[in-house]
Amino acid sequence: QDRISHAYLFAGPRGTGKTTVARLLAKAVNCPRKKHFEPCNKCESCREIIEGRSLDVFEIDAASHRDIDEIRNLIEKIRFSPAKSEYKVFVVDEVHMLTREAFNALLKTLEEPPAHTIFVLATTEAHKVPPTILSRCQRFDFKRISDYQIKERLELIAKEEKIKIEKGGPELLAQNSEGSLRDAIGFLDQLRVLSKNNITLADIEFVLGLTSQKAVLKFLDLIFKGEVKKAVELANSIFEKGYELSQFIKSVIEELRKTLLVKSGVDISGLSL
Repeated sequence: QDRISHAYLFAGPRGTGKTTVARLLAKAVNCPRKKHFEPCNKCESCREIIEGRSLDVFEIDAASHRDIDEIRNLIEKIRFSPAKSEYKVFVVDEVHMLTREAFNALLKTLEEPPAHTIFVLATTEAHKVPPTILSRCQRFDFKRISDYQIKERLELIAKEEKIKIEKGGPELLAQNSEGSLRDAIGFLDQLRVLSKNNITLADIEFVLGLTSQKAVLKFLDLIFKGEVKKAVELANSIFEKGYELSQFIKSVIEELRKTLLVKSGVDISGLSL
């Protein structure tokens, strides 16, 4: 407990768990039954935080509440002791969006934080946060996770939720989630509803706006055969059907990378591409 900082900076790409960990931290510091800093998730304090009704945990989206008045309102809340908990926890998401005046107001509080207050500043662009703020925070960097890890998690969720998903489906979802488990789970949830728990590759391609793998392989086959005109015509037809050309190009590059790695003798089963 003596090691708890009064200001944390969670930096990393979107969907990597910054706000989720911030809520876990809020539970951990306030749980009366915690063991080795692990919250019980059953006490009143934990339940209130999980359900988003805690009087001592505040979440602010700096992208839409970026002015100095918003920070002043936050500072006003800091003056009062926690209603029920040991700590008041303030989570400021996308903190880099705050105005200069708002940052200056926040800095004054970070310089002399009340003993009962913890700040968690989350950002996808840490380089935009003023050095004066950074120097007063304990920083943690969040990384994207591999496609293989996302695939494994999706398969586990599908098994637990009794969702049927066609072979290759979890890999396809993982490859198009850009390292964000949150996005991958969100896609899986959409597909579960759409397909009534029986997800096909065609369903995934439809929801994600992807070109079918069959079309990608046909395009590459035409290129390798030197039939460039037919390949261009195929690409045009794909674009005219409303598919994103950028997604098609991404799929083509993905297939080429896989082919090159396999031909080089690399096992790609656990590799994030």
